Amino acid sequence: MNCPRSATRSLPALSADCPPRPSPSLLSPPFSLSAHPPALRWAGAAVLAAAMAVAGCSDKSAKQPAPRAPVEAGVVTLQPERQSITTELPGRTSAFLVAEIRPQVGGIVQKRLFTEGADVKAGQVLYQLDASPFQVALASAEASLGKAQATVGTAETNARRNAELVKIDAISRQVYDDSQAVLVQARSDLAVNRAAVENARINLGYTRIKAPISGRTATSAVTPGALVTANQTTALTTISQIDPLYVDVTQSSTDVLRLKTDLAKGRFQRAGEGQARVTLKLEDGSTYAQAGRLQFSGVTVNPATGAVTLRAVFPNPDGLLMPGMYVRAVLETGVNEQALLVPQQGVTRDTAGNASVLLVNAENKIERRKIQVEAAVGNRWQAVGGLAAGDRVVVDGLQRVKVGDTVKPVEVAAKTGQAGQAAQAAGTPASGASQAASTGQAASTAPAAAPAAPGAAASAAR
Repeated sequence: MNCPRSATRSLPALSADCPPRPSPSLLSPPFSLSAHPPALRWAGAAVLAAAMAVAGCSDKSAKQPAPRAPVEAGVVTLQPERQSITTELPGRTSAFLVAEIRPQVGGIVQKRLFTEGADVKAGQVLYQLDASPFQVALASAEASLGKAQATVGTAETNARRNAELVKIDAISRQVYDDSQAVLVQARSDLAVNRAAVENARINLGYTRIKAPISGRTATSAVTPGALVTANQTTALTTISQIDPLYVDVTQSSTDVLRLKTDLAKGRFQRAGEGQARVTLKLEDGSTYAQAGRLQFSGVTVNPATGAVTLRAVFPNPDGLLMPGMYVRAVLETGVNEQALLVPQQGVTRDTAGNASVLLVNAENKIERRKIQVEAAVGNRWQAVGGLAAGDRVVVDGLQRVKVGDTVKPVEVAAKTGQAGQAAQAAGTPASGASQAASTGQAASTAPAAAPAAPGAAASAAR
């Protein structure tokens, strides 16, 4: 049976003699639009264009996602500050004056006239010894003095008489010379007796043992009834003057040389001769309320320890400080007018201990820079190299950024609490950016489906 090929491809069969053949899809290869009527060619072209548009938009949306918003990073802008250069050194307190009370004469202790641990005044009687033997000695010395005075009077009379008689040759020259010698000897004996009386009076006074200085007494080593001897090795008690009070500290010669080098290079300015202010940290970690002054610095180095001794003087009106206490003295040795202080939470160290920070440069990009830090000042490090005024150091969001990232810098205070709040605030925009990216992708997909409408309509029309 002969059926027209063109009719077979374009129209369904009209009779049983020509059974219908399946019509090939316009989009199924091989196909040729030129072999079809114009109406069908137009419909096929529309369907093909719609399919290509859908495919093109889908590829574009998949390859070009919406850009993420920059992550916020908390930064601190470094500014020069006036910073005192301090050195913290260990030391011990010592009394301003110390007096060990020892008897200067021997005898029996009759009374103790002070309270142990109490404050005493200079000249106050501490002990009373048995004075009877010394009173007798004084009386004997005074009697000898009277005798010597009488002898001197007689000798002076004889010498004066003989001086007149020798002029008229009434007596020999020998008698006159002897009378003059007796007078000189009598006067010498008088002086000796006067000294004996004074000595006896002094010894009698030593029976009243007095405080040589004002201060606080220690415990008493003797009780009434004890026998003491002159200049014995055991002290009866000790008096310490603790207002003001000394603090003796030691500083290594290496630190002294480093400080002198910094001063010579002009990095620091000297606090002033005799004006070095010293503060104390007590054993319980508290700071002593009264400030002291550095009195002197040693000029020699101890060969055994390699340290130089420093002494400071502190007022102690309340008696809080006691001799022998361990303290840490903070000495103000200089002033840095252009100090750069970096928050410690922004400083990281590698395995070798080298310090570095993340900076936000002028293009708001993250870069890493190695720095040199020296002393800790509160919760900040004092930077001595690698940083300059105006640098923006990242102190918050370090885990969310890396070198080369573009960020949105947010100035924060260099405090832990505020930095933590800033970290919470900085986390919100990041999640919002993710949501915005997701929304952007959905939006870019929706327009791609729009061109399919004509193709669908064409198919339906077909």
